[in-house]
Amino acid sequence: MDLTYVEKAHSVLSEVNSVILGKKAETCEILTAFLADGHVLLEDIPGVGKTTLATAFSKAMGLECKRVQFTPDVMPSDLTGFSVYRRDADKFVYQEGSVFCNLLLADEINRTSPKTQSALLEVMEERKVSVDGVTRNAPSPFLVIATQNPTGAAGTQLLPEAQIDRFMITMTLGYPDYESELEIARSVGASLRTDKTRSVITKEEFLEMQRQIHEIYVSDVVYDYIIRLVTASRNHQFIERGASPRATIALVKTSKACAWLCGRNYVVPNDVISQFPYVMFHRITLNTSAKMNGSRRMHVLQEIVRSTQQPYMGAEK
Repeated sequence: MDLTYVEKAHSVLSEVNSVILGKKAETCEILTAFLADGHVLLEDIPGVGKTTLATAFSKAMGLECKRVQFTPDVMPSDLTGFSVYRRDADKFVYQEGSVFCNLLLADEINRTSPKTQSALLEVMEERKVSVDGVTRNAPSPFLVIATQNPTGAAGTQLLPEAQIDRFMITMTLGYPDYESELEIARSVGASLRTDKTRSVITKEEFLEMQRQIHEIYVSDVVYDYIIRLVTASRNHQFIERGASPRATIALVKTSKACAWLCGRNYVVPNDVISQFPYVMFHRITLNTSAKMNGSRRMHVLQEIVRSTQQPYMGAEK
């Protein structure tokens, strides 16, 4: 691995953290998911800086960013594109949709129809768009930050479990602390905070960072640890439905990215533990016993980590 690229990745975080105040852990986790070539789902109330976050990341990494405000009347063709007849050319011409960018902010994804949700989630998985029998590749990289309103909010439709599983991690930004919000208030002016965001890496450098992630070494004992953690989610007394093998893949990728950001070329158990809640939170469904017991998803995940023996790294099994 090239530590120069690691330093550049941390310069991206510094640039983003100069705009998104008091959320260093959250921005680091989002960059981790991006490096692992994954998409991010944020469940948050409006106004906590999700659009600013996406804009800051896109500018710092030299990526093209687009934003779609999802409403019930947004159509799949708004995302994937459509063909229109051009009289001057006497033929149908394809018009690109919103997904043709490097970083897409899908705002309030649970306010649109299931058909439109499926169109986006298909592009997220396949990185391709098929319109009128022609398949076109999405740009590389293609990353999505999707936001959804809290469950039960007016006008929302829950994402199906099979679709929400397409997101690599889920998290909440939440409110800023007092000092950060005070600084936000003091910085209010005629220009936006993101106007001063500098591009510190290029798109090509980011793609090279993603390539280096694949070279991070994972020992057999760490692979075994990952499998045991995911399997525990399927056998826990309070979980009705555990994580799929896609969670295993996501946990491997994010653990590698976490190790790379720490400047290591190998994964240790703490990398896996730090990524486990983000990868698993949206992939488990609690049963009635958990609700009667007052257990929440995060509590159950923490209990799984505590009860699963960590591997000894001195020698592989």
